[in-house]
Amino acid sequence: MLSIVSTESPPVAKGPLGPAADRRTTAVGLRAGAGATPKAERKVRPNAIFIVTGVTLFMASIDMTIVATALQTINHTLHTRITWASWTLTAYLLGQAVTMPIAGRISDQLGRRRVFIGAICLFTTASLFCGMATSIYQLVALRALQAIGGGAFMPSATGIVSDHFGANRDRAIGLFTSIFPIGGIVGPVLGGLIIDVWSWRGIFLINVPIGIVLIFAALRIIPDTPPTTRQRPDFVGAVQFGGTILALMIAITDLGDPGATPLSASVLVPFLLFLGLGTVFVRRAGANDNPIIPLRLLRAKEFLIMNVVNVAFGACALGAATLIPLYAQERFHISPVRSGTLLTARALGMIAVAGATTFLLRRVGCRLPIAAGFAVAAVGFVTIAIWAGGVDPYWWIALGAAFTGIGFGMAAPASNNAILSLAKHDIAAITGLRGMFRQSGGIVCISVITAVVARSHNQGLALGKAFIVLGIAIVAVIPLVFKVPDQRAPW
Repeated sequence: MLSIVSTESPPVAKGPLGPAADRRTTAVGLRAGAGATPKAERKVRPNAIFIVTGVTLFMASIDMTIVATALQTINHTLHTRITWASWTLTAYLLGQAVTMPIAGRISDQLGRRRVFIGAICLFTTASLFCGMATSIYQLVALRALQAIGGGAFMPSATGIVSDHFGANRDRAIGLFTSIFPIGGIVGPVLGGLIIDVWSWRGIFLINVPIGIVLIFAALRIIPDTPPTTRQRPDFVGAVQFGGTILALMIAITDLGDPGATPLSASVLVPFLLFLGLGTVFVRRAGANDNPIIPLRLLRAKEFLIMNVVNVAFGACALGAATLIPLYAQERFHISPVRSGTLLTARALGMIAVAGATTFLLRRVGCRLPIAAGFAVAAVGFVTIAIWAGGVDPYWWIALGAAFTGIGFGMAAPASNNAILSLAKHDIAAITGLRGMFRQSGGIVCISVITAVVARSHNQGLALGKAFIVLGIAIVAVIPLVFKVPDQRAPW
């Protein structure tokens, strides 16, 4: 467990992470406690704070993988196409991609605690209405709303943890990496069971009681923190960015329709809109004093390279990997429950190495785990696609999925911490941008793959070929990894 620090006791307790906080953490706790209880009585408990933020991230991670097992069921129940059913994944990623950078700015302006609790309220309410949706269009819109809440979790939670863990913030943030795969274990299995015994609606409704408990826990445990900036976030830029990605998603989705070509109006018009909005967005980012994407965090070589790496990470970890259950169902007719457990194999692979990698970062740096992780993940994708006849396809895919999990488990802690030390005062903003680029990679990946699959006569084989292409692509990114700053010391 993470060690507990009380503002009443300046000497720090020790645990697996070492000292839980430095003097600045104690000072932050004292300021945060003002107004709620007398300063001398207010305790800041990093362990409890980590648990609340971690469980919230766990809930969001469940919602990402639990829906992946329900794609085929939603497709049939709501009488839609697979390209539109996949929007239940991509709309969630889109909402998070737009929200993450602006949530980081808002948490700096309004205080991290307020943004964090508000995000839980929105996520929980949207989950309730997702479970009541009667059409694919309602569900997609509500998933986007749910993602606004989910997208605000990581930047605000990272800022909260950074405030209260002092010199061990790198390890605490790295441990967030282990939370998502745990959700990956629970989500697919739980999703398959809920679908079998009840309905796909239950995969959303289960968030409601959990969210209510988390709201009360956060109000009680997380101290209030003062704003760190008075600058207003660029809401117009956020809308422009969201519209840009949405237009591209529509163009790619419509290209998957039978008979559609790149020159079809349903494809060409949204693509031209994508180019137009993208141009306006880039110009605004360059002229605005407080853009949604700060150009100073993009122009620097280190940030530019890391953003490319994050796009590749998102395309494979958040995009292609979530389609593994669909691949198993389409190619080998494996049931939703069993296909869902394939993501469990992936999650177990991540958990097996993510925690150890977190504690090795100060010894091995960031470059080696990312590069090695990408290489192992590529082996996993190729393994999934190239089935060895005579072997039970379920276990063969599970082996490949485990490899992808091991790979991303190695890469994630290092990529989460890389470049954060270069701008300590912009941790929430950098975390938001990292999430935005990862989600954007996942969005484009899922949209392209499902569009190709929709036009294929054998959707299972088409998905297998897509996995091979992604394996090759992620290997091609590895040389860039060695240009990322090799952070080793605590920051």
